[in-house]
Amino acid sequence: MKNNKNIFKNDSAIELPINIVVMLVVGMVALAALIAIIPPPTKNMSVNIDESGIDGDILKPGNTIIVNALTAQDELTLEVKITATDPDGNPVRDANVVLRGLGGVATSTTDINGVATLITNDAQVKLGANQNEGTMDLTITANGFYDYDKTDAVMIVKTK
Repeated sequence: MKNNKNIFKNDSAIELPINIVVMLVVGMVALAALIAIIPPPTKNMSVNIDESGIDGDILKPGNTIIVNALTAQDELTLEVKITATDPDGNPVRDANVVLRGLGGVATSTTDINGVATLITNDAQVKLGANQNEGTMDLTITANGFYDYDKTDAVMIVKTK
């Protein structure tokens, strides 16, 4: 019985609940700090090809460029205007836009309105002798958004 009295007089058992509370508080602070540094979730971006055509000509709505047989034999300088928006309709600014295919490439960055104009300067966009149509792929990357990758985004059609 003498040992039982020592157990009730021993104050060291009170340290265990205090240690648990301290560890719980420190753990919650660490969890809050971790959540604060997690970046916001990424969103989808909506892309519209507004106008396209041969540079210097009048651009037409849509993503199809029609060239005659004589022009198609030369290297083409194409111009394509696109608009990028978020799901709420707000413009996506400073997105990197790349249009590639048919031996050529054009790059640009969206402006404050989410609009980018792509021109294939010094590029060798060309349809082959027996090729009546060809396509170019569009890739757009922006911070906070999933990458937009569209194969066959722009079509070039040769008429006879």
